[in-house]
Amino acid sequence: MGRVAVAFSGGTDSTLLLRLARDWLGAEHVLALTAVSPSQPAVERAEAEAMARRIGVRHLLIETPELADADYAANPPERCYICKRIILEHLIRRAKNEGFRDVVDGSNADDLSDYRPGLKAAAERAVRAPLAEAGLTKADIRALAAALGLSIHEKPASPCLSSRVPYGEAVTPEKLARIDAAETFLRSLGFRECRVRHHADLARIEVPAGEVARLAAPELRTRVDAHLRELGFRYVALDLRGFRSGSLNEVLLGTGLTGR
Repeated sequence: MGRVAVAFSGGTDSTLLLRLARDWLGAEHVLALTAVSPSQPAVERAEAEAMARRIGVRHLLIETPELADADYAANPPERCYICKRIILEHLIRRAKNEGFRDVVDGSNADDLSDYRPGLKAAAERAVRAPLAEAGLTKADIRALAAALGLSIHEKPASPCLSSRVPYGEAVTPEKLARIDAAETFLRSLGFRECRVRHHADLARIEVPAGEVARLAAPELRTRVDAHLRELGFRYVALDLRGFRSGSLNEVLLGTGLTGR
């Protein structure tokens, strides 16, 4: 591949991929494409723009209409496949219009062992995953990013907001905005890695197990409860098992429990 368009979220994986593509091919032969929609945390867009500027490659924001798709909004277990299909169709079309035939993404080797239907959508559209092909795990990628001086080497993963809604419950702009606002508030309190799972009118908060006690302390607990109720949740609960990436996939993996 002499020229590539990188599906760029601004996370650790796609940032490392973008930097390596620039170093290997030259900035003029690399294009960063970022999907923008209500399903993406607002802060991620700004961080992606800033990182693309630092790396020094051309960066385009592409609005994607996944929420307008009835199948996506119904939130079936294959929602990630539907979403990735819609996003990639838009990114590939724009890449071709810009003169880039090849599109790559930042999937890593660890992704292959989780429930990731989005990988199927990428494979169907010949979108390659160089990091996964090289056998690089998340730990490998963080180590390489640190060695290259990339500030995002310790950045927590930030999957799309729809992954906070249990399968079978409709995904709406209002729910996504509520989740985004709730997680933004928790991050402002120092919880860098957090999820607010949207179970109907209940917010189930996940933070790392070592931080559960801090959030459960009366003063902070009361403050969080009040703020999330102001956002529209009727009940606010703290998951005592702590943060688990992909916890809403547990029901699909046969554990008997019910995104990322």
